[in-house]
Amino acid sequence: MAADSTLSLGGALRAASGVVASSLPLLIIGCLLYAAFFIKWEPEISQLQAPAIERRDVFYGVAAPGASVVWAVGSYGKIVRSDDGGEHWTIQSTPAAVHLQAISAWDADRAVVVGNAGDVLVTSDGGRNWRSVDVPRSEIANKLLQVRTLPNGIAWAVGEVGAVLRTQDYGAHWRRVLEEKDQAWNDIFLLGADGWMVGEFGAMLRTRDGGESWSPKSGPLKSSLMSVRFRDPENGVAVGLSGAVLVTHDGGDNWLEQPRVTREHLNSVLWDGKRWIAVGDKGVRLIGSEDGTRWQGGRISDKDLSWRTQIIAVGERYYLAGSNLAQLEGDQLHIYGRD
Repeated sequence: MAADSTLSLGGALRAASGVVASSLPLLIIGCLLYAAFFIKWEPEISQLQAPAIERRDVFYGVAAPGASVVWAVGSYGKIVRSDDGGEHWTIQSTPAAVHLQAISAWDADRAVVVGNAGDVLVTSDGGRNWRSVDVPRSEIANKLLQVRTLPNGIAWAVGEVGAVLRTQDYGAHWRRVLEEKDQAWNDIFLLGADGWMVGEFGAMLRTRDGGESWSPKSGPLKSSLMSVRFRDPENGVAVGLSGAVLVTHDGGDNWLEQPRVTREHLNSVLWDGKRWIAVGDKGVRLIGSEDGTRWQGGRISDKDLSWRTQIIAVGERYYLAGSNLAQLEGDQLHIYGRD
């Protein structure tokens, strides 16, 4: 009788284990179905975020209102900012989708951006919020190519169809200063009450009253001038297509073309306090003497042939906009999003 009981118990255990084994696949399937329908998966968003600066980004303008704060603007409405001298960057949300051509800042909080289609954006909180503002527009074309800020909320923007716009309230309101014409202004620079503009076909304008009136100045070129800077009211340099370099020592009344050391287009010129520096296509960099009469050609880096639209200086460091965003310190070129 005891043996029969033992056999019966063993059979029962084997039968029970068989039921469990046969039910296990159904249990697994049931758990998977429950997870699929009732559990919401929350992926790690931070792991999916793209870097602030990507290899494909193009930057046309850069500004640094202080030693640590740097802004850069470029393709498809992109604006990035660094608060630690370029070590880290963040993307700032904007209402623009067009290419942004230039940025200038009054200080670390207030800045203005211009771009294609006549877009103008301003911020008063360091770029946490950018807003579009209305500006006078042409029925022909409205691309704005450059913007420069001055003290007390003044800024100038220039561009296609002879666009010359001015604001006196930190970009809230703008007015057209000059009439439309079939020619673009590429750059504007003011130093106190003195100011200069350069553009297509070698055109130049000069003001001595802070922009209230502008007078044309004849130059030696008929090709486009892209950038102009003055180190004081008398001494300035303008650069342009095919390696053109012009120098003036009388406030822009007369300009003298310098011997060309490159045939690459020059897009930006800078006085850094000690020397003139011009940059342009295929990584070209020209360094000029204090009086602008001696120029040495070369490249920013032998390993980089990127085209450059702007160079700015912050102490001993330079920031470069163009086919990428880069920082130059000494002979070391760091390309953001690639190095």
